[in-house]
Amino acid sequence: MSAVDWYAHKSLGDGIFWIQERFYQSENRANIWLLRGTHQDVVIDTGLGLRSLPEYIDAKGLLGKDPQRKNPLLAIATHAHFDHSGGLHQFQQVGVHSAEVDALANGDNFETVTWLSDREIAEAPSPGWRARHYKVKAVQPTHILQEGDVINLGDRQLTVLHMPGHSRGSICLHDRDNKLLFSGDVVYDGAMIDWLPYSHVSDYISSCERLVGLVDSEQVDQVLPGHYNAFGAKRLHRLASTYISRAETCPAKFSTFAWRSLAGVALRVCNPRSPPRMAYMQNTKPANTGNSAKVITFNVICDS
Repeated sequence: MSAVDWYAHKSLGDGIFWIQERFYQSENRANIWLLRGTHQDVVIDTGLGLRSLPEYIDAKGLLGKDPQRKNPLLAIATHAHFDHSGGLHQFQQVGVHSAEVDALANGDNFETVTWLSDREIAEAPSPGWRARHYKVKAVQPTHILQEGDVINLGDRQLTVLHMPGHSRGSICLHDRDNKLLFSGDVVYDGAMIDWLPYSHVSDYISSCERLVGLVDSEQVDQVLPGHYNAFGAKRLHRLASTYISRAETCPAKFSTFAWRSLAGVALRVCNPRSPPRMAYMQNTKPANTGNSAKVITFNVICDS
């Protein structure tokens, strides 16, 4: 199956495209967002990576047909989980929060919670393909993101908001000028998952309190999430507030502990962990990894 067949997209206007994997029919199917900028183009999350996402973007002309347009393309993972990070290895420039750099660099399929079944794939991407062979391929991030970093697209700026809880490196990307929030799995219009091995309920509560604050201060009008459909500020406020209320009860805490234990065992069976390797940078110039926020601006990359 070609990349053109595997993916489908919808234009939301203003240089934003919504891409999905047509034959990955599961609640885990992640939204892929493509943003065109005057200086920088960004892909937010990359799906499973079973077919070439860059090939699809090019074949469909989503970044335009102008041969003079040589904007670099950066793939950012809102977090390291397999349904969002599986295609990162297809890109030359990759950004992720510092807390999950090693998980991606080491191909850690335990932390990426890689868990895929044949029944979720409606049509195999290639003859003989089986879900049990699927793994997230190791990739060395070239841009290590921190809270407050600003990714400059030229006509649009995305601010990195570190929102742990679902995973330790979960981020949202906030377009303040347009009041858009690319929320990954921090929040979407469904049950919020806080029982995975690297989930942390108290962190999630703090992140949801930040989300409520964004709505109260009128900094968000629309949320473009990691799963399901987009929604508005009122729904964001309700989802975040409901989580805070639920997570603070004793039955919810016990349920979370039980599910985390079961998920950890299941993931270890499916993804036995290899000894950790030291992450390193090769032929790359990573962003500053200090605590101070930075503006990330890219030079135009020309083909040799």
